[in-house]
Amino acid sequence: MSDLPSYTHTPDNDSTLESPGHAYDNSDSSATLPAGSLTLVATPIGNLGDMSVRAIETLKAADVILCEDTRVTAKLLKAYNVSTPTQILHDHNEEDRIPGLLSRLASGARMALVSDAGTPLVSDPGFRLVRAALAQKMNVGALPGANAATLALTLSGLPPHPYLFSGFAAPRSSARRTQFGVLRAAEQAGLSATLIWYEAPHRLLDMIEDLIVVFGSERQGAVARELTKRFEEVRRGTLRELQEHFLQTAPRGEITILVGPADEAENGGEADLDARLRKALQSHSVKDAATLVAGAVNLPRRVVYARALEIGSEGPERD
Repeated sequence: MSDLPSYTHTPDNDSTLESPGHAYDNSDSSATLPAGSLTLVATPIGNLGDMSVRAIETLKAADVILCEDTRVTAKLLKAYNVSTPTQILHDHNEEDRIPGLLSRLASGARMALVSDAGTPLVSDPGFRLVRAALAQKMNVGALPGANAATLALTLSGLPPHPYLFSGFAAPRSSARRTQFGVLRAAEQAGLSATLIWYEAPHRLLDMIEDLIVVFGSERQGAVARELTKRFEEVRRGTLRELQEHFLQTAPRGEITILVGPADEAENGGEADLDARLRKALQSHSVKDAATLVAGAVNLPRRVVYARALEIGSEGPERD
């Protein structure tokens, strides 16, 4: 059991939780944006008080703000007296909007890009536009700010580096287990990192079950939810302990789940994927070796088969 406590944090002053807690008047913005520029602006993940002064000034200086949902962004803009017009940019229309947006940038428009919460492009739209703008050698900048994955990492008590953020896992169990199997195979080949995902509350228990199947019930983990909000909570412990907690207490809110790296004993010796495959390939075909090892290391057969093909292509081992 982890010796790091879990906690629920409820700030004393609730007025700062969903609003900045103060009036902000900056009608004479000091931000200057280059003509024909696209600026990525991080926004709060819950507490509006986490909006930076520089971010507010940038939004005021822009000609247009690209956002996922105008209703969500409108609340932020109203809180800080930002009157810049907004335009929707999300996964379903981004590709179609790119030519028109690039044309406007080429004509000198100053654009800001925000997501509903957090740092743009991190599990949010905007990547395709940014890539297209960079390909046209246009001016692309960014302002740092809130990010749920890194905040959860710092609160988890798990090793902070290296870490691997994978966004949202696949919604279906079979696909999730395949994704996790790839990471487990990478661990057995030498990867040692804290793994991070976002997840919806109604899928959390199913995801934890799949994590247990692939990584084992005793692997250390953490679940962070409602970060920076009134009912912020971080639960720490083994995957089994996390599962037991959320079986008793239904998960709610925005969730980040983390899994700590495997210890050396878990990845070393006979458990090493490559070592098992090399030994099996001495007397079996690639297909049979993959089937044999997949059952032994509890990994998806196609993951092990792909690695067996790579090792097989290297030729026989030399002394």
